[in-house]
Amino acid sequence: MRAQAKLGLVLLLTPLLLWLTLLIFIPHVDMLLVSLRERVSAGVYRTSLANYWAFLSEPLYLRTFMRTAVMSTLATVITLLIGFPVSYYIAKIARGRVQSALFLLCLVPFWVSELVRTFGWMILLRETGIISNLLQFLGLVEGPVEMLYNDAAIMVGLVYTSMLFMVVPLVTTLQTLPDEVVEAGYDLGGNSFSVLREIIIPHATPGIVSGCIVVFMLSLGNYLTPIMLGGKDSLWFTELIYSQFIVRFNWELGAAFGFMLLLLSSAIVWGMLKLTGQSLERTVG
Repeated sequence: MRAQAKLGLVLLLTPLLLWLTLLIFIPHVDMLLVSLRERVSAGVYRTSLANYWAFLSEPLYLRTFMRTAVMSTLATVITLLIGFPVSYYIAKIARGRVQSALFLLCLVPFWVSELVRTFGWMILLRETGIISNLLQFLGLVEGPVEMLYNDAAIMVGLVYTSMLFMVVPLVTTLQTLPDEVVEAGYDLGGNSFSVLREIIIPHATPGIVSGCIVVFMLSLGNYLTPIMLGGKDSLWFTELIYSQFIVRFNWELGAAFGFMLLLLSSAIVWGMLKLTGQSLERTVG
C-alpha cells in the first residue's frame, strides 16, 4: 500500500518537475552560462565577466535598468491603491449576482490578448482619439491632445493589464475575513480608519504581498505595453534585451541583461517578503 502511494506521488509530481526542469531551471542555467562568455573571434569564446562589466559601465543600461525598476514599483503601488477598494467591495459588500457580475467585469478584458487591449488604449489616447475629441467637445482644450508616447501612457497600460492579478488574490484573502470580526472592531469603538489599519489590512497582508509580487514581476518583464504606448524617450529594459538578442545578435550581452533582470526581480521580491514579515509558502498559499 505504501509503495502504491509513493508511485502515485511520483506520477503526480513528474509533470510539475519536468515543467520546472525543462522550461525554467535548464534555460536559466544556460542563460547564465551564455552571459559568462566573451566573444574573442568568430566561433571562439572565453569565460569572462565582460558582459556584466559592459552593463555596469554603460550609463544608458544602468539608467534604463533603474528606471524600469522604479516605474514597475510605481505601477504596483498604483494597482494596489486602485485594486484594494475594488476587491474589498467585491469580497465584503457586494452580494449574490452583483458580486459575480463585478468579478466578471474584472475578467472580461482578459478574454482578449494583451495586444488588442493595448491597441484599445492607443485608440483612446491618440491625438484623434475619443478622449481628445471629448475634451475638445467640452471646451477644455483648444486643439487635439496627444496623450500617447510618454511615461503616463505606459503607466496606464501597465496598471490596466495587471489589475486582475491584484484583485484576485485580494478578493480571495478578504473573503476569509469574518464579518463578525469587522463588526466587533466597530463595536469596540473603532472608526473606519482604525478598523482598516488594525483588522482588514493585517488580515489581507498575504493577498497584498502576493498581488504585489505578481504585478511587479509582470510589469518588470513587460515588453509589449512599453513598446506600443511609450515614446523614444520611454526606454524599457526588456527593449534592450530584445535589441541585443534579435537586432544585434549579441546573445552574450542579452543573456547578461536577462540575468540581471532576474536578479533584480528576485531581490525585490525577497525584500518585500522580509519587509512585510511574510513567508513565500504563506504568500503562495
